[in-house]
Amino acid sequence: MADQLIRATAANGGIRAVGVITTKAVQEARTKHRLSYVATAALGRAMSAGLLLVSSMKKQGSRVNLKIKGNGPLRGLLVDAGLDGSVRGYVGNPAIELPPNKKGKLDVGGAVGKEGFLYVVRDIGYGYPYSSTVELISGEVGDDITHYLATSEQTPSALLVGVFVGKEGVVASGGILLQVLPKAAEDPTLVETLESRVSQLEGFTPLLRPGKSLHDIFTDLLGDFGLHIFPEVQMVRFNCSCTFDRMLGALKLLGVSELEDMIIKDGGAEATCQFCNEVYHADVEHLNRLIKDLQA
Repeated sequence: MADQLIRATAANGGIRAVGVITTKAVQEARTKHRLSYVATAALGRAMSAGLLLVSSMKKQGSRVNLKIKGNGPLRGLLVDAGLDGSVRGYVGNPAIELPPNKKGKLDVGGAVGKEGFLYVVRDIGYGYPYSSTVELISGEVGDDITHYLATSEQTPSALLVGVFVGKEGVVASGGILLQVLPKAAEDPTLVETLESRVSQLEGFTPLLRPGKSLHDIFTDLLGDFGLHIFPEVQMVRFNCSCTFDRMLGALKLLGVSELEDMIIKDGGAEATCQFCNEVYHADVEHLNRLIKDLQA
């Protein structure tokens, strides 16, 4: 199934639902960063969460950054997701591997760490981005994002994200976000029923792996609440905006003396993009051109 994001409403617009499949995008991230099993699961969950969060923004070009800095051996992660369906990210320690947790699953909470902070930045492309910080409650990513939505945005929400990694790579990855909007939040029966259904789920990937589509999952959860699935399907992809020209622009900021030192000592410069591991090389001619621009 292609990576995609769909939106829906239920309960006469009182419930907002978003679902995303990120299997291929997470596999690409795993390949580019040579991620371990648990690092793949952690980054994949955050990639899906970033796409779910940015889906509510309206301004074209909007992006959401998720930064998780916990006390675990993963040494943090960063995800950048766009309203256009693009997503990228990296972790601090891509090779970390841990034994399964008590439930026999990949120990994402142990890798991320249960103490630390989640930073969320919403950027609409102009002005100052809106940022918020909350403490981690489990390190499991989904729980921490749900905590952020409840405390910072004060919206009753349920977020499920999951990644299943097999010997061949990423088998299934994605998530769903359900939010009870203010006009429906005062209906205790509606909220209790929704919470009960979500609590009975064992995760998101067990829903995907048998072959269920996002439409099927929404129907199971919200079919009797007047579900309306919007026909638009947004394609999702791993995409990094780094370019050779941007790398040269960053080198230019170093100044003339530093660039001259690179020419003498290294005969050029090399830079690696943290988001996609692309390596860029600038030779002596490139650096001399930058120096001339600065001197001009």
